[in-house]
Amino acid sequence: MENRLGYFTLETPDIDKARAFYGALFGWGFNDDSSRPTYAHVTGSGEQGEPAFGIAKGERRDFTALYFRVADIDATCARIEELGGKAAVPSESDSGKHVVVQDDQGVSFSLWQPAPGYV
Repeated sequence: MENRLGYFTLETPDIDKARAFYGALFGWGFNDDSSRPTYAHVTGSGEQGEPAFGIAKGERRDFTALYFRVADIDATCARIEELGGKAAVPSESDSGKHVVVQDDQGVSFSLWQPAPGYV
């Protein structure tokens, strides 16, 4: 499902505390193979259409990063710039390409193009 919320992260200063808190509060599990010291990947129910998400180390306690899933991140970045927004150069990880962008008013959001075979 493209052009819809595909991923999000919650920022927190302490990953281990956040894992304990949200695990106890919501029953969230964590995929240790997809996690690292600055990121904890939350395991979902596996339901169709459920966005993936995680907890990222950061100091902004009032910030949730929303990633919109796109089929072609480079083309979407070009379109954002055509519309008056700004786009950084996409980065790659095991889960695919991602980038923080801004709309024409300076509001930030992120894009995610999943790696081939990544659900």
